[in-house]
Parts: sequence; structure tokens; C-alpha cells
Amino acid sequence: MESDAKTCQLAPDLKISRILNGMWQVAGGHGDIDPESAISEMFSYHDAGLTTWDMADIYGPAEEYFGEFRKRLEKQRGKDTATQVQALTKFVPNPGPMTRSIVEHYIEKSIKRMNVPSIDVLQFHWWDYTDTGYLDALHHLTNLCNEGKIRHLGLTNFDTDRIEIMVEQGFKILSNQVQYSIIDQRPQIKMAPFCQKNNMHLLAYGTLCGGFLSKKYLGETEPARSDIDTYSLQKYKNMINAWGGWNLFQELLVTLDKIATKHGSSIANVATRYILDKPAVAGVIIGTRLGISENKSDNLKVFSLKLDSDDNEKINAVTSKSNDLFDTIGDCGDEYR
Repeated sequence: MESDAKTCQLAPDLKISRILNGMWQVAGGHGDIDPESAISEMFSYHDAGLTTWDMADIYGPAEEYFGEFRKRLEKQRGKDTATQVQALTKFVPNPGPMTRSIVEHYIEKSIKRMNVPSIDVLQFHWWDYTDTGYLDALHHLTNLCNEGKIRHLGLTNFDTDRIEIMVEQGFKILSNQVQYSIIDQRPQIKMAPFCQKNNMHLLAYGTLCGGFLSKKYLGETEPARSDIDTYSLQKYKNMINAWGGWNLFQELLVTLDKIATKHGSSIANVATRYILDKPAVAGVIIGTRLGISENKSDNLKVFSLKLDSDDNEKINAVTSKSNDLFDTIGDCGDEYR
């Protein structure tokens, strides 16, 4: 894919932004978000060409915010404009019996909240592999695809072995959403080769480690637990610790800053571009703290950034000193199980 491509053809009938707007941040733990400010801010993302939204049924009011945004967009700019928005959400049920009525109930709920005729990509997550009810859920979700309530079926945080079982059983999977960053490159071990072989895509999150991969932390002393004030930062600080610790992380930031300066870019841009260039990656999800802070203009610079072999070698020289997270944590999603 061209490195300046702003969109990706995820399916023959679905094109998405290669930078997706992540809505985990509205679920709480990232500052108080005012609904009116949030929905208003969604218009500016749309106007910047960032038209793809990533939600979940468990992300607090995320689906409702999207539904209200879509309703206003259609009212103010017409039906055609509203169809230019892509809506990805997740189905994250508690493990247990998965009947048709249970699955349909949750999907209908998301459709209603999101104010869409059908969900563009429904990304399914399952907490417990010892409960094979996830295969029953996939069966019902596939039927809902055939009935037009879901356009495409994706996954969130499934490992390669489980997806192999799904593919062998004939399930048609479009994508898997996984943690993927310069810090956490586990997807390239098994997941990315499997996706390439089976015509599946990866949607990467955690690419900026909740904001740690930015100039803000360059040269800073290691933050105390009490200084880390969002769920994202808490989560990714643990990941940095497992990867190699704060000193090695600072070495990485110095390297990324030099590369960014060379290209008139930012550390966040370099971190994003590095993952967008990886095989099987269709897009990167960057969290939106709607109405609190925004980095749209900086994020858009990713599309004009081209990393050369020297840049990649410098990054790899630092990451080669880190611990093997595949060895310590396991495959994609294993950190949740």
C-alpha cells in the first residue's frame, strides 16, 4: 500500500480511514467528557477526513455519541454525507451460553444506539477460550451478516490459534483488532503472517502507548503511579515495564525524536507510520479524548511521512535490546486471559 494512502479498502464494499478514531476514551477514566462538546468535536474529525469510528458496546456512551453525531450529520448535510462515515463496534459478551436471541439482542441494541441500518464491522471478543461458546456466537453473528444487520465480521484480541479454528470451520473473518506498537510487536510473530495468508487485516491499537510515545515524555524521569492519570497510561506503563523499563524507553524516544526531526515530523507520527508500514495492517486506531484534547492536525502528517531503511534500522537497534514480549506474555490478546 502507498505510504501516503489515507484510506484502505478493507473489503470490496468498505473503505476506511487508515487512522481510525478510537472511542475507548469516552468510557471513563480519561477525564470528564461533555456529550455536547464531544459530538461537536466529531464533526471536525469528519471534516479532516478521519471518517472511521471505532467503538464497543462496553465503551460507555460511545455508541450513543456516534448515533447522535450521525443523526445530526444526516440532518445538516444530507443522507449521502452520513453514508460516508464508517462505524466499527464490538460485541464483548460475558462467556456463557450463546443463543441466537442473546446475540441478536445485543446487536440490535448497538444498531439502535448507533442509528445505522447495519454495522459496518462487528468486532467480536471473547474472554475465556475454555468456553467454546465463542463458536456458537460466531455462528449467530454470521447469520446476522447474511441477514444484513452486520456487513462484515471482525474480531478483537483473538490469538492466532483460535482464528485458525474459526477459518477451518468456514467462518469468514475480515479483521482482528490487536495491540501493536514499536513497544509491542507480538503480532508480527504469528498473527500477521496468518492474516496475510488468509486475506485478513489487522487494526492496531495502543500504537502510541496511550500517549507515552510522544515528545511529552522525552527526557522525563519515570512517572510515579500517582502521576499516571488515565487508564491508557496505566495500562501502557505496565507494557513499557515488561518490554524493558524506563531507561530503554528513553533511549527509544531519543531515537524517535531524531528521526522525527529529520523528517520535520513528530515522535507520535514516526510511531504511527512504523506500524502502518507493517504487513497486514490496514489501519491504526488513535484514541480521541473528545472535547478535552485533540491531535488531528499532527496525526494527519503521518500520511506525508515516509520512513527509510536507515530510520527502521535505528528503531530496530533499540527494540532488539528489549525483552521478548511474545515469550513473556504470549500471542495477541493473551494479556487479557
